[in-house]
Amino acid sequence: MAGRDYSAYQRDVISRYYENLDTITLNNLQELVSQLYLTESKPKQVKLWERVNKAMLKLKVKPAIIEHIMNKKDVVILAKNLEDWLGTSKK
Repeated sequence: MAGRDYSAYQRDVISRYYENLDTITLNNLQELVSQLYLTESKPKQVKLWERVNKAMLKLKVKPAIIEHIMNKKDVVILAKNLEDWLGTSKK
């Protein structure tokens, strides 16, 4: 597949997306926490936890923290860590 020629506007949009990828991913994690709190279906919870894992990998969270959160699968632990990550990203 040949390289695409993007307009200046498209290049700017793409550039801003990648500049804000951490913020976008943190917002997605916030939504996942809310969904996990509300979801009662086990299969849905499994899929949500998979998405949480992918988001943490994208954020380059330390492997030990990811492992701890994924082993416990406790929404409260995830929410507290997310609160810390949000505080760190705003500084």
